[in-house]
Amino acid sequence: MKQKTSVTLSEDLLAGVKRAARRGESRSETVERLLRERLNEVAQRERHAREVAQINRHADALNREAADVLAYQGDV
Repeated sequence: MKQKTSVTLSEDLLAGVKRAARRGESRSETVERLLRERLNEVAQRERHAREVAQINRHADALNREAADVLAYQGDV
């Protein structure tokens, strides 16, 4: 469901919105698409940061396990 809202933007941002618009896309559609793209980027970056933090919390154990596995390998 969409809700109508009013946003005041500077002229340079409006010019940027106009440049970013796709053929036949209204200003509202352009703003919505750009916001969705940016919010998806932010969410993806936050997910990545959580994953890296989780890996880092378990890095020592993972490294010990990898070293143990490598110790069983013979010379090739």
